[in-house]
Parts: sequence; structure tokens; C-alpha cells
Amino acid sequence: MTAQQPIAYDAFVELAVADPAVLGLVLKGSQAHDGMITPHSDHDLYVILADGAETGLTRFAGHRSAGLDLVVVALAQFRRADLPGWERYALARARVVLDRLDGGIARILADCARLDVDEAFREAGGWLDAYANSLYRSVKNHRDGLAPAARLDAADSMRSLLELLFALHRRPRPYNKYLEWELARYPLPGWDTGVLLCAVDRISATGDVSLQRQLFTLVEKAARTAGHGEVLDAWGDDLDLMRPQEADGETPCTPPWPHGTGAALDGCACSARSAGVAPS
Repeated sequence: MTAQQPIAYDAFVELAVADPAVLGLVLKGSQAHDGMITPHSDHDLYVILADGAETGLTRFAGHRSAGLDLVVVALAQFRRADLPGWERYALARARVVLDRLDGGIARILADCARLDVDEAFREAGGWLDAYANSLYRSVKNHRDGLAPAARLDAADSMRSLLELLFALHRRPRPYNKYLEWELARYPLPGWDTGVLLCAVDRISATGDVSLQRQLFTLVEKAARTAGHGEVLDAWGDDLDLMRPQEADGETPCTPPWPHGTGAALDGCACSARSAGVAPS
């Protein structure tokens, strides 16, 4: 089989299952996310081989076609997650097609879905600082009349915010494509999914400063509760600019708001009072 003669997904799986050197097959991407398959979706498949095994299937390493992309790896490489960091979410929600390790492949995927405590704390601290940085730049640019810069910084801050929120719960952040899918099935505890997504969408599109500040009150509370007060305190008096202001035109809200605040949204207007639900 050559690059000019691509193999179909079902045909390759049949070959792999018949080869004892193959310990596992893992399907990732749209095909592993119920409801996300489109006519353009291909099959992204990991082929996990026994360490040191010799098999003709290695000729498929790097195979790419309109219908099938293959990654062929040895078990040791797959087990230690010696893979690009951006693959972590893909593996966290991947689907096991073949597992000859009595659940061992599934356990490796489960490990991908859960950051260890130290890793999560470190990641959350870094993303919190990045979020505060972009938020501060956005509100400062808004104050100085630099509207395009304020909107761009606001949009930048949303990436860091999402990375932070998932890290606080020891989870890898999903790709943007799967964000709604992920939160619909695995909500972030204490956050109203609909309202959070609405706030992220509105801030990304408009740079709404009042909403940014109200959302920050919730993030600040969650971050301090998780032990990241030192990161925030390093911002000193600049924190005041990130927090709600009387000039925003709305009375600053005092979290926590009752769960279900999002139900009060009028056409997903995302008013300051409906920015989210403070983590408990």
C-alpha cells in the first residue's frame, strides 16, 4: 500500500485486529464525538504496537488521506504520553476501538483526561496570570479610547480564561470546536454552561468591559479559593481596574449568584448580573 493507494478505515482496522503486534487502536477527533461527524470528517486513528514488535503495519506510519490519518506508536511512547501537548484533549475524549491490555489502553486515556495535582496547579497559575494580563490590557485600552486594541485583548483573554477554568478542575481544555460539546456533557462544576459560553462569546466579539469585570469577580473568587491568591496579589493596585466600576453603569454584583442565573438572559444579552455562577 502506498501513499497513492490510500486504505479505508474499515479495511485498516481489519488488518490491525488480525496482527498480534497491535495492542490497541484509539479513534480520536470528530468520529469519537457523538453528534460532531460531518460529511468531511475523516478517521484519526492511533495504532499502538507492542514495544520492539516487528510488523508490516509500520509501513502505514504517517499515512494521511481524505478518509484516514494514522499515528503508529509503540506502547512505551503512548503510555508516557510522549506526544504533543495539544493532543491531550484529543486522547482524553478518544474512543477505544481495540484494547488487548485488559483495559490498559482505556486507563491510559483516562490518565490523559486528568491532570495531576501539581501540574494542574502550575498550569492554572500560569493561565491566571495570562488572563489577568490580557484583561488588564483590554480595560486599559478601553479607558484610553483604543477600541480595536481593547477588543483584541478581550478576545485573547478568553483563551487564557478557558485554559484556567479547565486547569482548576484538572482537565485539559477542549479545542474550540468541541468546547460546547464538552461543556454540555461534562460541565465545569459551579459554572452555568450556557451563561459562561454566552459571556465568552460576547466578550470575544465586543470586548464588553462591564461584562469582563463582572466575570473577573467570579474568576478571582475561584482562583483565590484554589490557592492562587499570590498570582493575583502580584498585580497590586492594577486589580482595581479589572474589578467592577461605578462608571460601568451597573451595581457591582456580589457572588455567588444562585445556580441557574443564565435562565434570566434576554436573548443571551449577557448583562453584568448574568455573567455566570460563582464556583462553590
